[in-house]
Amino acid sequence: MAERVYIFDTTLRDGEQSPGASMTQAEKIDLAKQLESLGVDIIEAGFPAASEGDFEAVRMIARQVRGVSVAGLARAVKSDIDRAFEAIKEAANPRIHTFISTSDLHMKHKLRKSPQEVADMAAAAVAHAASLTKNVEFSAEDASRSDWEFLAHITERTIDAGATTINIPDTVGYAQPFEFAELIAYLLAKVPNAGRAIFSVHCHNDLGLGTANTLAALHAGARQAEVTLCGIGERAGNAALEEVVMALHTRGSLYNLETGVKAERIFRSCRRLSKIIGLQIPKYKAIVGGNAFAHEAGIHQDGMLKNRLTYEIMTPESIGRASEDSEIVLGKHSGRHALVTKIEALGYVLDDKQTTAVFEAVKALADKKKHVSVEDLEALVLEELYRGQEDAFELRRLSVMCGNMDLPPTAAVVLRVKGEQEDRKLADFGIGPVDAAFNVINKITGRKPQLKLFNINAISGGADAQGEVTVILEEDGLRAVGASLDEDIIGACAKAYLKALNRLEFRKENK
Repeated sequence: MAERVYIFDTTLRDGEQSPGASMTQAEKIDLAKQLESLGVDIIEAGFPAASEGDFEAVRMIARQVRGVSVAGLARAVKSDIDRAFEAIKEAANPRIHTFISTSDLHMKHKLRKSPQEVADMAAAAVAHAASLTKNVEFSAEDASRSDWEFLAHITERTIDAGATTINIPDTVGYAQPFEFAELIAYLLAKVPNAGRAIFSVHCHNDLGLGTANTLAALHAGARQAEVTLCGIGERAGNAALEEVVMALHTRGSLYNLETGVKAERIFRSCRRLSKIIGLQIPKYKAIVGGNAFAHEAGIHQDGMLKNRLTYEIMTPESIGRASEDSEIVLGKHSGRHALVTKIEALGYVLDDKQTTAVFEAVKALADKKKHVSVEDLEALVLEELYRGQEDAFELRRLSVMCGNMDLPPTAAVVLRVKGEQEDRKLADFGIGPVDAAFNVINKITGRKPQLKLFNINAISGGADAQGEVTVILEEDGLRAVGASLDEDIIGACAKAYLKALNRLEFRKENK
């Protein structure tokens, strides 16, 4: 039988440390539920001692996500550990994840402590954590650059103190696969009580080896992989969940390892992350990128037509991605039951109110397009799922005129501002139609945010494809993402811009 590998997802903690990937509390809860549905074993929900906002987000996830273990990160300090447990104590299976640096470089220059002092701190921290929960993980930060004998010593002590999981991180992405595998094998053989703990790895991608190092460690005997969706994280990111899981799945006979991840939900999970943080999945991204199953070279196309296995080692369907043959056709005469069936097939659960809203949106779109595709439907579902509370600004009307040399582009906007009875109206010019719309919105709202990202993407083929627009705004040190879709591209731009403004307003009020 294949041995079990536990998937520890740190998208909400390490992943959120990726520049531009910050999330609101509601977004973290939403993504945590998606990860639960995906089938990960442990969700590292955050670093509770870092801020009040992080603490509250971790606590809410612990309360609402019941099918997985929820972990809180803590330094090897009693106050951090107490704060972490306070946040996760209501989880179905709460885990305290405590860490301290173990490399000579870190101990000397960062901690300014001797190896003996560090070992004592680690053992004391784990012992305290173990007094609060039986589920304790210890991480030796910068393990890949640590002295192997000292690493074995601190591992033995922390297991004796109560650690049930030992994490060996390649914190700066320095290790090479063959030496990292040797390190794991050394620890499993050298540490006398190694059999009392699960050995884990957390690999960064600074040299592009995050997934390779993770797989090498698993092959050597590690049984927990710490990963993130799409590999997001500090600097160059982490080992990507989808890459590790699909490598084990595709090369099952080689590794003889299995996970609890539902592979057919991988694609939608990565899409969900992309929608939340407003960063597009690169087309060349392994497993989930737009080109992952595209074949342009003539010799490849010829082979594919004869047998898909000639150039595909996995199918789009295996990760929950619709193939060309599985494109659904929904029209204005489609029934509600058919729509609900398609939504459930995509893996989403909506209440009656949300279903009605999506049903009406599909009908409206079907009046303008020849058919509604899988991508169209999923985009409409996500739009409804992310529909927030009462916004500060609501777009009521928009009219845009393109210009020429004699008359610059013009936009007329009608906005409803929360708390006001009368709509605000204004028209003005811009360099282009989108710029004109943004200028008018800024003048009406009295805001002057910096536009940090502006991206337009067609989510399905054809001239009638819906446009998916992502906007990132920054103001007063705060950053917010806005995303919208519409068959009217300019309308989608204005809606995305306003969503970003509304999120900025929310963050200012709750700073």
